[in-house]
Amino acid sequence: MSEEMKNQWFFNTKTQQPELGPQSPANVRLGPYKTREAALKAWEIVRQRNAKWEQDDHEWNAWKDGDAEDRQTPHA
Repeated sequence: MSEEMKNQWFFNTKTQQPELGPQSPANVRLGPYKTREAALKAWEIVRQRNAKWEQDDHEWNAWKDGDAEDRQTPHA
């Protein structure tokens, strides 16, 4: 494991606790994050990213399907 990876924070979705370095299996871990505080906000970050992706998908599909009401220029 690289030194960089050892110094990054992860969030264990099973224990709901931050971990310094990848201690738990990848299937129960989110990250990496630069700080412990960011790792503690993992679920908030996940919700924000998912909402953004949902909006991007909606805009993409509206553009692709020609829905004039929802049509916006896709983000670059």
